[in-house]
Amino acid sequence: MHNWFECKVSFEKVLENGMQKKVTEPYLVDALSFTEAEARIIEEIRPFISGEFTVADIKRARLSELFFNENGDRFYKIKVYFITLDEKSGAEKKTAAQMLAQASNLKDAIAVLEEGMKGTLADYTIASVSETPLMDVFPFDANDIPAEKKSGEELIAEQKQQAETKDA
Repeated sequence: MHNWFECKVSFEKVLENGMQKKVTEPYLVDALSFTEAEARIIEEIRPFISGEFTVADIKRARLSELFFNENGDRFYKIKVYFITLDEKSGAEKKTAAQMLAQASNLKDAIAVLEEGMKGTLADYTIASVSETPLMDVFPFDANDIPAEKKSGEELIAEQKQQAETKDA
């Protein structure tokens, strides 16, 4: 089960005309807690942003499923209603679910969702599709966990060594 957090990162961005502008960009991170989400977004963003940045906001994103597509450069939030029959009354019951699809346009987003939902046995209808401002999504990868945890002294020594090489 994934726990998705939307993290907003503020930093100074250099525009095409050379001017600097303070921007806040949202990212999606898979983490167990708010603390881990902050640590993961800092780790993921650090190589791409030169200069200082801050994590301005973190909130839980209620997403039941994500569908990735390597050809997509945008993320679309899709609201889906699963249709079930109530055995007692015989009435149709709709249960809403939010999903995210990576695609290059709206039409592709629906195609990516349809492809991802191909194996499901439940009936569903698409209620809405909207483009999100998300810049990137960082799913959890168990291969990124170091084999051994470093002690506090090792981390401090590493930081000192990095600072010395930076000053040299």
